[in-house]
Amino acid sequence: MSLTIEQYIERLDARTDLPWPVAPKIDPPKAKPSLHAMPVKAVFWTVYGTLVAIPQGELLFEHPQEFVTAAALDKLIKEFKMWQSMSRKPGAPSEYMKELFNKALTVLRLTGSGGEKHPEVQAERVWEDIVKKLFQKEYTFDAATYGSMNEYVKKIAYFYHASIQGTGPYPGAADALQLLADRGVVQGLLADGQCFTVGQVQRCLKQQHPDFDINAVVPPALRIISAEKKARKPSDTLFKAAIAAAAAKGVQPAQVLHVGSSLARDIGPAKKHGFRTALFAGDKNSLSATPEQLKDPAFRPDALITELPQVLELIS
Repeated sequence: MSLTIEQYIERLDARTDLPWPVAPKIDPPKAKPSLHAMPVKAVFWTVYGTLVAIPQGELLFEHPQEFVTAAALDKLIKEFKMWQSMSRKPGAPSEYMKELFNKALTVLRLTGSGGEKHPEVQAERVWEDIVKKLFQKEYTFDAATYGSMNEYVKKIAYFYHASIQGTGPYPGAADALQLLADRGVVQGLLADGQCFTVGQVQRCLKQQHPDFDINAVVPPALRIISAEKKARKPSDTLFKAAIAAAAAKGVQPAQVLHVGSSLARDIGPAKKHGFRTALFAGDKNSLSATPEQLKDPAFRPDALITELPQVLELIS
């Protein structure tokens, strides 16, 4: 039986022959918590920059430093044995792969909105376009290990993104989620992310609690991820989906606490849709909040936390 994306992520972690970028060093800002209990029955988490530390505070399609992207593409070409099916053009293999990548990404960005104000590109579709081009030159892959074409390109997408951005858990992330679950608080994800994001969260939290099981804490029906909805924050599409998911659990918007690190992408739209809000100000790399925004009622959070377990103090 082929590997699931979660199993594939675990298998990659167990290998010692591949170099990976390290998780970013956390740089706490000078901030004072503002905590008070609220009538909350559910907590919806932002992933990148809140539960998962990542350079630049969000998932990127290309690294700001070109040589990092080039190294990642070279590693990917070797890992998935693509070179024999690539056109022999002058220059390094990574240069040609980057050309294919940029073309596919540009087309998807131009054509994938469907009227959505804040469209999200599905990372696996970029690689699906590239692999289909390689098929024209007799490219094959191990379906017994990787699964169908649809599953294969998801694993390529994870490999690429994990090669350009190192990730790790924020301190206390696993404790916060587990303690909330023990208290019977409903939990979900309301986040920009890709097909591999849940697996990446699981990987990070297992570094803190080896037995952590995200399926027992955050059920699939409560995972609102931008790639699945083809819309990214601050899109109404995501927040309306979260309202519907919470309602299915008998929870109203005013009983939902949304935790995030960006006033514009997380807190503002959550307040607009009637959620309670908590700004995570635990890392300068992910925190996006200006003094002007903090004074604006439309963006001012109901609470401010500097450590994730402080969320428990917000639940009445």
